[in-house]
Amino acid sequence: MATPRVYADFQNLDDENRLRLTCAGTRQDLERQGIELREGMVLTFYSDDADDEGEPDELLAQGVLHCDGAQQCWVAAIDWDALHHASERRGQRGKIVTTD
Repeated sequence: MATPRVYADFQNLDDENRLRLTCAGTRQDLERQGIELREGMVLTFYSDDADDEGEPDELLAQGVLHCDGAQQCWVAAIDWDALHHASERRGQRGKIVTTD
């Protein structure tokens, strides 16, 4: 099964540099997809962005969920070094590029 994709505001971070899952777009995406959050669950997060020519090119990152009791919200630990644009995984015609 594919990892669910959920909208995120990559600027909405806590003091530990974790992504807070509190923005309206994130909550709407979770509800629309019927995703019930669980400790340790892995999700793919995306945010709108553009390439150098102004064409849409989403930012993508995977995160591991944690319910933060002190903040009373769900957060995702993101490997920020793995943050990338969707186009980095695609060829010029939108085909997935393999590294084999």
